[in-house]
Amino acid sequence: MPLPSSVALYGLALAFGFVTGTTLPISEVNKRQERCVASTQTQEELASLLSKKATILGPTSVDWADVTERYMAQVQPTVCLSVRPGTEDDVAEIVRFANRLDVPFYTVSRGHALTESVGRFRGIEIDLRDLRAFEVNPNNVTAFFQGGAYSHEVIDGLWDQGFVTGTGGCECVSVIGPALGGGHGLQQGRHGLTMDMLVNLNVVLANGTAVQVNETSHPDLWWAMRGAGHNFGIVTSFESKIWPEDKSKTYLVKTYQFAGRSLEAVIDRVNEFQGLGTLDPSWLASFGLYIMNTTLSKTEATINWAFVFSGSPEEGHAVLKPFDDLGPLSVDVVNVPYRVVNEYVGGGMEGRLCEGNKTHVIGTANLQTYNKTSMRAIYDLYNERIRQHPRLGDTRVLVEGYSVEGVLSHRSEDSAYALRDEHILTYFDTRFDSMDDPLIPFATEWRDHTVALWYGGQPERRPTTYVNYAAGYESLEARYGHETWRLEKLRKLKRQYDPDNKFAWYNPIFPPA
Repeated sequence: MPLPSSVALYGLALAFGFVTGTTLPISEVNKRQERCVASTQTQEELASLLSKKATILGPTSVDWADVTERYMAQVQPTVCLSVRPGTEDDVAEIVRFANRLDVPFYTVSRGHALTESVGRFRGIEIDLRDLRAFEVNPNNVTAFFQGGAYSHEVIDGLWDQGFVTGTGGCECVSVIGPALGGGHGLQQGRHGLTMDMLVNLNVVLANGTAVQVNETSHPDLWWAMRGAGHNFGIVTSFESKIWPEDKSKTYLVKTYQFAGRSLEAVIDRVNEFQGLGTLDPSWLASFGLYIMNTTLSKTEATINWAFVFSGSPEEGHAVLKPFDDLGPLSVDVVNVPYRVVNEYVGGGMEGRLCEGNKTHVIGTANLQTYNKTSMRAIYDLYNERIRQHPRLGDTRVLVEGYSVEGVLSHRSEDSAYALRDEHILTYFDTRFDSMDDPLIPFATEWRDHTVALWYGGQPERRPTTYVNYAAGYESLEARYGHETWRLEKLRKLKRQYDPDNKFAWYNPIFPPA
């Protein structure tokens, strides 16, 4: 479905595929990586252990560029061998095989990990793209999903059957990848984070053992997998809650474009609309964006704000009248089925957020409310930087305000996810076609300044970062919580379930050496 030309592209809970690996002292890691070879003998030996549905690809394969493509070019792992499991049992066999060879392994669902530590990997890739089946269980309350289940296929497939479930807002990623780091999305106001909807995980541990993980089976691992799961195992399949949805229902998506002079008034009204974590779940989210839109202004950034409402259009328009009264430059309005909402807020398959092999300079912070002074300073900085280097006009400064009623209905101490009281996600993104672009240092300084301004607007609070948006330079506390007991528990469980730190590439608890 085509997008209106003036509808901006939004960040909307960009979530990322899960990854795994191994770390030891750097000298030992180098020795292990040197032993990672894609020889015919190695491939034949592995093939003899796997199902006939499995696929093994080496660097000379015609599909090599496709199987190793990443969202972030500069955090490209070095893959010696790419293996696509044909069955869930294949995953455990691959892990055991890699362990016997003493070679690192790394699991990818869709390749959207941002964290810089991913780029240090060299070894065997376990590519879950062929394990993406899903089906509604007979109880019509839960559904079964394989670990590579693709968000856009899940959204469409469940909608066709009259159901919805939790997914990230970016349709080109997996379902479970973002869930292991929390999983923000449009369903969270009613039902919680995507991880809150999970009822069972089938997990392959670092030693190749397959276990079932839920509230009664390995309850300690159940706690850790929901929020820090990338550090503990490979989810080959899972069960998650689903909810009935009327297929004839439509959602209001109303997107405003404002001039810079309206910024303070817009922020005042957004804060009033959103409240402090009290936004009614009928409002799925609101998304703000600073971006150059030269059809509206050639000299300053446009302030875009999109609202998604699940009630009647008349009710939605009435609530948004204060924004109409601000005199927006333009307004786009659509009423669409849930299955295509993401397309209208920038998370669709053809959107900017799904384009691979770019070099990104990203930064993020979590907030509870918008500080007008900070938002003005960030806007003025944006315009200043674009005036200095106009070709960076594609830079996005994003803010995402979801309804959080469902998120706050779960206790923070019941899972590894520590950030339930963070109501707003932010995301800075400048992208380049080359890792050697001379403006990358300039963009990095701009990123750091922007993030500092976000944090400066809430000086009484310690920095926190949504795991799935983290670039890797953030502190462990910012990603996994500042409570001492929480980090101690994570470290203890890590030593118990992964004593050799084999899962250490995606926002690791114990980082690669």
